[in-house]
Amino acid sequence: MQIYPTLEDFTGAVGAELGPTDWLEITQDRVNLFADATDDHQWIHVDPERAASGPFGGTIAHGLLTLSLLPRFMHELYRVDGVTMAINYGLNKVRFISPVPVGAKIRARSTIADITAVDGGAQVSMVTTIELEGAAKPAAVIESIIRYVK
Repeated sequence: MQIYPTLEDFTGAVGAELGPTDWLEITQDRVNLFADATDDHQWIHVDPERAASGPFGGTIAHGLLTLSLLPRFMHELYRVDGVTMAINYGLNKVRFISPVPVGAKIRARSTIADITAVDGGAQVSMVTTIELEGAAKPAAVIESIIRYVK
């Protein structure tokens, strides 16, 4: 984990690569819990028997499940001290490039793409790649925006 003692230290890190995180196994239990939380029970996610003969050879994680793990990964990658809060301000771009089979492992690495001063703090654009163990292409690439308040 990279620790920035102040927001000013962080703003000087544009272009820095953070990570990677530890690998995280995507279990069927996690996928099922996400399906229950979102009411998205599509068979490619929650029916291992049917999915075995489907296009992916088994169940896969929801793309939005992969995206929802972004805060977990960010907490593993870095911390900015000396701020009162960090706010998820939104997403500029999200691409789900490769399906994440149940049982696969994913991890993240990010690049600090841009930091802009805003009233009372800074707005940060992060580009995060969610890697899929053993795959040539990533599971997802996400450009997120975080606001830090002093």
